[in-house]
Amino acid sequence: MKSLHVVIFLMMALFTKVNAQSFAFIDSDYMLNSIPEYAESKAKLDKLAETWTKDIEDRFNVIKSQKENFNKEEILLPAEEKAKRKSEIEKLEKETLELQTQRFGLNGDYFMKRQELIKPIQDRIYTAMKKVAKSEGYTFVFDKANQSNLIYADKEADISNTVLEEMGITKE
Repeated sequence: MKSLHVVIFLMMALFTKVNAQSFAFIDSDYMLNSIPEYAESKAKLDKLAETWTKDIEDRFNVIKSQKENFNKEEILLPAEEKAKRKSEIEKLEKETLELQTQRFGLNGDYFMKRQELIKPIQDRIYTAMKKVAKSEGYTFVFDKANQSNLIYADKEADISNTVLEEMGITKE
């Protein structure tokens, strides 16, 4: 009977050990903002986006102006000229929308440039986080910056600085 209690106790201890899970979290926004090359990459990306946005806005302003002029002059124009100008405006609208998609579409220039500039930094964070999680024995690591439904987290569970240290970045 005593050996049965010992076996049950050992099984419960083993079960508890197997099911023990450790949680931690990171704040990727904080971490990204702590990495100097992220600020440089983000500035480059923002500059490109600003340039592309201005170009597209300028084109839409030209289209708006052409439409206003066309609407004012439409009554006076011969049918052939009306059709020609209307076609030019439609062509310019189509080209502008295509440019907008090329720049900011799902796999557009902005997305590709972001992949080139930002993703390597995010990959470094992920690699360092994974290494810290394994060495510290964390089963799950949440990111509080990406709306992971993390409602409460004890600051003691924040491994952001440890991950940054793993990457060779120190914070004061």
